[in-house]
Amino acid sequence: MRVFALSDLHVDYPDNARWLRALSAQDYREDLLILAGDLTHRRPLLAWCLGEFVRRFATVLFVPGNHDVWVAGEAAPKTSLDKFAEVASTAFECGVSMKPHLAGRTLFAPLLGWYDYSFGEPGEELRRSWSDFVACRWPPGYGPAQVCAHFLSMNALEVPRGVERVISFSHFLPRIDLVPPYVPARHRMLDPVLGSAGLDAQLRRLGSSLHVYGHSHINRSVRIDGVDYVNNAFGYPNEDAIAAKRLLCIGEV
Repeated sequence: MRVFALSDLHVDYPDNARWLRALSAQDYREDLLILAGDLTHRRPLLAWCLGEFVRRFATVLFVPGNHDVWVAGEAAPKTSLDKFAEVASTAFECGVSMKPHLAGRTLFAPLLGWYDYSFGEPGEELRRSWSDFVACRWPPGYGPAQVCAHFLSMNALEVPRGVERVISFSHFLPRIDLVPPYVPARHRMLDPVLGSAGLDAQLRRLGSSLHVYGHSHINRSVRIDGVDYVNNAFGYPNEDAIAAKRLLCIGEV
């Protein structure tokens, strides 16, 4: 069984949805796909997207991203935690797993998360422009740190006996040095909303040897302190320079 990774497909964009429709329905029938978040905040479109992948792959594993829990245009008092529950329900109905998955002696471990400003405090420009601050709605008393802690607490961190390899995956970055050094300083204002160091602590507790992440839209494969980190984001239609816009095979099990 080959293992493929993909994130940030954003099928709200017609070009991205067109790519999915054109994806082979024959070539991946015995393979596993990790979807590391940000498909769409529209539930019918999410169901369509997940269903298309289920038709093509033997196993589809998914962890939602920030866009997936947007409630923009949806009436209060619905919160993004309610939206997360809807996303989980949609995934289950489509035959997609958001839970740890055992394939032979390899454990695939989804890690929910958010950002908690462990990568820096947001400046005024970021507070004005970051869409999550408008498109997400949280229960009273929930700021980013509380949201992140809530999702981190949902992650299963026990490894079954007999497991020889752990592959973990999250939408958010588990460490800030995954941002490549060539990223211009003007874009580093986004650092505070990229992820959480708590994710790295969890994947290392699991003994993960390979971690798939998304969110940054910057394709990268790098080894840090014994862990291989891989980002294969599809990205927005105009991001050809930083996103390969293809499935990436990350190994076999």
